[in-house]
Amino acid sequence: MASALEGIKILDLSRLLPFNYCTMMLADLGAEVLKIEEPKVGDYMRWLPPKLKNENAIFLIANRNKKSMTLNLREEKGKDILCKLVKECDVLFESFRPGVMDRLGVGYDKLKEIKPGLVFCSSTGYGQDGPYKSRPGHDMNYISVAGILEATGRHTGAPVIPGIPIADMSIGIFSAFSILAGVIARDRTGEGQHIDVSMTDCMVSYNMMNIAGYTVSQRGEGIDTFGITGETPCYNVFKTKDGKFISLGNIEDKFWINLLKLIGREDIEDCQYATGEKGEKAMDELNKVFLSRTRKEWLDLFEGEDICYAPINSAEDVMADPHVKHREMLLDMEHPVEGKMTTIGFPFKFSGTPASIKTPSPTLGQHTDEILKNLGYQDNEINDLREKGVI
Repeated sequence: MASALEGIKILDLSRLLPFNYCTMMLADLGAEVLKIEEPKVGDYMRWLPPKLKNENAIFLIANRNKKSMTLNLREEKGKDILCKLVKECDVLFESFRPGVMDRLGVGYDKLKEIKPGLVFCSSTGYGQDGPYKSRPGHDMNYISVAGILEATGRHTGAPVIPGIPIADMSIGIFSAFSILAGVIARDRTGEGQHIDVSMTDCMVSYNMMNIAGYTVSQRGEGIDTFGITGETPCYNVFKTKDGKFISLGNIEDKFWINLLKLIGREDIEDCQYATGEKGEKAMDELNKVFLSRTRKEWLDLFEGEDICYAPINSAEDVMADPHVKHREMLLDMEHPVEGKMTTIGFPFKFSGTPASIKTPSPTLGQHTDEILKNLGYQDNEINDLREKGVI
């Protein structure tokens, strides 16, 4: 059975999780991904904790189904090799700061002369232009500019950093989406293009609800974000008798009423979206109710009821969750150096061209000789390139 992206060749010059995640998704769907890494150093995420034996556990998951080649792009012969690879590929994906690829002499304008149909995707924190383009940053900086961090934990009186890097993980999906759109356009028009993907832009797009609420408030109608910022009784977390937590997201009236009937508290029906003193009193009452039983007892009571609820799982809980297991989102695989390891399943289910996990994360430069031989280099030439620090 052919894979969805069989035949698509991608040169991956990116580093670190956000961008590794992008090309992992594409590789899982059958694209041929060649990871270009700096000789000796490689993608430095390899060496960061948490490690299994030698390499970072996250890196090992995010770089499955890829090949690795070392290449020094500061050397002319390294640039020559990259240009030869570009002739044979569909996509070049990079995550350097704006201007770096041009300074190296392998920017989009140069490479499109070699391959007019090249889809060249640059994925960065702030984008290729604008007053912040050269700033370094990390996830929390991007969600700060986009207004997401301000809205997260608003009810606590101070921003709360999310438990995962939202911008980092999302940019992988946004970049993959953009690359595929570029390939489709190329197939239709015959021409490639440069795609500029900004984490901050993507997070502003994600923040649609709060921005829309603000525009309404400017008309004097108040900010309404459907009560999902942790300020209302209907959409909140509750501690149970055994010190664990459950989440209850009963935004719709019917779910809220079903919950109150089940716990015998119809008297607070009008507090669904209450805030301020009224909301605090309702939350106090609900907190008392949920402290009366263990989490398992509540989950057993809610089972089969038309209520929006869930256990607040730890990573350990996720590993044992029956639904996560059924959806094959946690799988075991063997790595030749690291041994048996857990990897994350592919999140989209295709009936005709399913994703597959075929090979573990490559060791640094594992496929360098193979790739060079395919380009016509002889053993003595490869040895010479290695001695000169090109590979």
